[in-house]
Amino acid sequence: MRRIVLPALMVAALAPTAQAAPATDLLVAARIVTAMEDESPSDAMAWDADGRIVAIGRAEALQAAHPDARVHDVGEGVVMPGLIDAHGHLMNLGFALLRADLVGATSKAEILERLKAYAATVPADAWIIGRGWDQNDWPEKAFPTAADLDAAFPDRPVWLERVDGHAGWGNTAAMRAAEARQARSFDGDWQVDGGRILREGGRATGVFIDAAAALVDVAVPVPSEALREEAFERALAAAAASGLTGVHDMGVSRDDLALYARFADAGRLTLRVEAYADGDRDALADRCAQGPYVHDGGRLAMRGVKIYMDGALGSRGAALIDDYSDEPGHRGLLLMRREALGALLAKVKDCGLQAATHAIGDLANRLVLDAYAETLGSAAATSDHRWRIEHAQVVAPADLPRFAALGVIASMQPTHATSDMPWAEARVGAARLRGAYAWKTLQDSGARLALGSDFPVESVDPRLGLYAAVTRQDLQGLPVGGWQPQERLAMPEALDGFSTDAAFANRSEAAVGRLAPGYRADFIVVDRNPRTVDARELPRLTVRSTWVDGRPVYDGDAAAATAAR
Repeated sequence: MRRIVLPALMVAALAPTAQAAPATDLLVAARIVTAMEDESPSDAMAWDADGRIVAIGRAEALQAAHPDARVHDVGEGVVMPGLIDAHGHLMNLGFALLRADLVGATSKAEILERLKAYAATVPADAWIIGRGWDQNDWPEKAFPTAADLDAAFPDRPVWLERVDGHAGWGNTAAMRAAEARQARSFDGDWQVDGGRILREGGRATGVFIDAAAALVDVAVPVPSEALREEAFERALAAAAASGLTGVHDMGVSRDDLALYARFADAGRLTLRVEAYADGDRDALADRCAQGPYVHDGGRLAMRGVKIYMDGALGSRGAALIDDYSDEPGHRGLLLMRREALGALLAKVKDCGLQAATHAIGDLANRLVLDAYAETLGSAAATSDHRWRIEHAQVVAPADLPRFAALGVIASMQPTHATSDMPWAEARVGAARLRGAYAWKTLQDSGARLALGSDFPVESVDPRLGLYAAVTRQDLQGLPVGGWQPQERLAMPEALDGFSTDAAFANRSEAAVGRLAPGYRADFIVVDRNPRTVDARELPRLTVRSTWVDGRPVYDGDAAAATAAR
């Protein structure tokens, strides 16, 4: 082995931790990227039997200090902190992987072809369930109708969730089944609070937005526990293969948390999951009665609640201060009245939990900021509440500085910008874009950013999020120079958003998000240094393996060999 001199400062730092906890594992690599800022070169890392890092430094010195440790040599691989997605939906991802995949379909004809192929794989009497359609990707860019599905599926119920999860599209058979459950026709001029049934001439067209989608959801057969378990397994596998070691799972029910806990009990939870309760329901009631939940294994917790204030921009459900530019007279949907939000936030505060509120439109963001300020009071800026706004997608410029002033974390998803950029200006106009997807402006104002994907709305792959954050371009490199390029993040800032800042957003910054003595050995092995690679290469960064608590949960080489067979 080549002679390597360990820096004196690092020797001093490592000596006490090595004495306190002997390493049982030692990994040697081309480079250890301990955090996303500059640091002294390291090529080895050691951790103990509990999966906690005891030393990082040069290989020769660490091997001498830990002669009995099991050695993992990853050759030219680069080790970096495991990536954390600060906003995802694990069960939705798992079910999306089990159902008809409609993401990226460029026409209704392509949707039908995919549905026919999927229908051949499930029982003849089963509902045809799918997810991922987006009318903005079609030539006509208009919402579809039940008639578009009826010709191919006249008798079999079809129910398709929009890519953003804020609208559903059903055929006539699905609507009839749902009307039977509701004992009410969907035709007429009535609407549900926080929802919108699209109609033509008083007749339901087949598209149900936000709360209205629940009218059809109740008729969909409930998945078996075995299917739920399979969905969760698939979600965990997809996350690990993408280099994720942690996810903030937004909107987790009591039953879902129980499923996660069973996986954790059995040692099958291959991801660090911070679950957020699904609004003012059973999971929140449990937390208020029993206190925040933390599993003994350290990989599962529920210490916060996800709240919905409005819908999504793509389905014109985001609540805007002024009319939609492409639908005069319509300003979106508020899913909760301002008074009800205040009451729920007071409950969340009294229960000692963290609030994470979905707000996409400028009106929704303003109302949430107002409610946070009122609930948290004069200590909002100085108390360590770490309340969050999820998405913060279109914000009135005057409201942008309020995030930092109130100590509110902006939980944002870079790939939303690059997915929405072809049509976002049509929705809100050029003037409102100045406060849209404003990552850099928020960061420069002093706000903390936590980055994620909102999977399965977007891909679970964080490499795509990193690429979008630093380029604001699609995968073809368009537009040249980036869309609204003043809002691009520098590479270290984007990496922090998926690591240290995401960890801060759920109070785990002392345990994960970086590699250092005392931290969990959550890391990934990639083929190149993400801090120095050309931004255009980020989507092609290869995840060779993913490790949680110092144990491999994904082996890219084995996966490649299996795929090649």
